[in-house]
Amino acid sequence: MHARAVAASTTALLGTAALLFPVSPAQAAGGRPLVIAHRGASAYAPENTLAAVDKAAGLGIRWVENDVQRTRDGELVVLHDDNLRRTTDVEEVYPDRAPWKVKDFTAAEIARLDAGSWFGPAYAGARVPTLEQFVNRVERHHQKLLLEIKNPELYPGIERQTLKVLGNEGWLDRSHLAGRLVVQSFSADSVRTVHELKPAVKTGFLGTPPVSDLPVYARFADQINPSYGSLSAAYVSFVQALSGPHGRPLQVLTWTVDDAATAQRVAGYGVDGIITNKPDVVREAVGG
Repeated sequence: MHARAVAASTTALLGTAALLFPVSPAQAAGGRPLVIAHRGASAYAPENTLAAVDKAAGLGIRWVENDVQRTRDGELVVLHDDNLRRTTDVEEVYPDRAPWKVKDFTAAEIARLDAGSWFGPAYAGARVPTLEQFVNRVERHHQKLLLEIKNPELYPGIERQTLKVLGNEGWLDRSHLAGRLVVQSFSADSVRTVHELKPAVKTGFLGTPPVSDLPVYARFADQINPSYGSLSAAYVSFVQALSGPHGRPLQVLTWTVDDAATAQRVAGYGVDGIITNKPDVVREAVGG
């Protein structure tokens, strides 16, 4: 099909969805979107550190999002980038180790790095946490976890390993699976792999698939989690009209929203959750 014809078809589908499903399930129930602290409360503490988890907890935020990478010796660590430069002092500690990729360092080497000073002197000495350390801190605060598997193409088998760590730390029992854990990725193959390995785990796909493809995603993903700039009320309604692998309507969590006006706009679309660096701002904006 030509691009213009594809766009016309998509617009028609979205228009039909808006007519058939003008009110989202969350709106109909009078619910408010969940507020998820992106990389912890990362506007107020260094991202993906235990301090960011603590800050989210101090703000009363129940959901925390994080990112998982793998070290050279096979340890899972919580870091957004596949490179250590932006959020640690790796260039000072290991000046001859360019390009400073996570996969080229051992867990012990990464544990030496300062992951807080770049954010502010109050956080000097903060460390890159292992996945075990991170989930244990989330557990200490009785919070819930939206875990993103980053760059799975760099780390073959990371899905199985992530599930093993979660299981070892008690995160795959009935109470956690019932509503305290979601595993997501930008890779559809990675999300599908998690679902196949552990069907009871709730999963999310990061992105905005064409509406015509959504039934395929609904076979292995419980959530479709797009950037806020790609959203419309019609798209949200279309997603929520489908049932996911656990027999419930697909959910929509959108990212990354840090101002009140945008939070109110996407809440009006009927999203189920908003991922934000400023969870206090978003919570106040949506009345949570």
